[in-house]
Amino acid sequence: MKLRNILILFVFAITALFSFTTFISSAEARAGGGKSSSGSRGSRSYSKPAAPTSPQAQRPSAPPPYQAPPQASSGGFLRSMAGGIVGGMLGGMLFRSMGFAGAGGAGGGGGIGLFEIILIGGIIYLIYRFIKKRREEAAGNQGNVNTFEPVSAQPYQQSAVAYEEPQNDVATGLSHIRQMDNNFEEQRFNDSVMDSFFKIQSAWMNRDLTPAGVLLTAPMRQTFQSDIDQLLREKRTNRLENIAVRNVEIIEAWQESGQDFITTLIYANLLDYTTDDTTAQVVSGSKTDPVKFEEFWTFTRPVGNNPWQLTAIEQK
Repeated sequence: MKLRNILILFVFAITALFSFTTFISSAEARAGGGKSSSGSRGSRSYSKPAAPTSPQAQRPSAPPPYQAPPQASSGGFLRSMAGGIVGGMLGGMLFRSMGFAGAGGAGGGGGIGLFEIILIGGIIYLIYRFIKKRREEAAGNQGNVNTFEPVSAQPYQQSAVAYEEPQNDVATGLSHIRQMDNNFEEQRFNDSVMDSFFKIQSAWMNRDLTPAGVLLTAPMRQTFQSDIDQLLREKRTNRLENIAVRNVEIIEAWQESGQDFITTLIYANLLDYTTDDTTAQVVSGSKTDPVKFEEFWTFTRPVGNNPWQLTAIEQK
């Protein structure tokens, strides 16, 4: 019976996992949202886009400041040993005074005598003098170390200078683009990316790429058209509503083979669901729960003051 219950739970878990995976893949049906990547990024097609260019992410961690090793306590072990000896003696005397010393202690009488008190006091005094002497020696050695200037101090300071902020690849790439296009402005480019995003998503939802045709490279238009043809065959419509683009950030910029390339990270949210054309019922996604996502959109153009076109989309 236990084996049967285990098998039932296993089948249930596999079914739930498959259903969840199917829901996720079908819910992200927006343009480019159902695939891990599509299009071409030139020579960088097989490498993941760079991380966002935040100062904290790019600046390497500085080496920790040099700290002298902690001085070992000279009296820790001795104090423990003294405490153990004295404690043992006191304990033995206490037990003898209470009558637990056995036959050997019965003849000596109970309680702590004057001799034991003097002996304990002498041991404590000797240990105190020894610990005090060790502390004075340690303090003297530490003073000598502090006044000594190590020869290796200067090389260490020079090595710390080597931790500099690396060269910004984005700034370098954008400077190369500006050399061939004096009118290029980063903020204006980000605004155009946002406009292209809305126009392409609208054309995708209407299953007609004609209005956004000039914004796509030929391979990207072919990829989108293939997905739209599948929706038409299945008689389904992917609906996108309440689109809000939160941020557009340039994370890569470079030139190769006479082409400019810029990869942007788009952070947005929207309602993304698919309906059946016959029944108008929702077959995937949600009409009430918005989807938040981050995608890499790469644009390209011939070097110079030419229009940009979407050439690749990758999921973060």
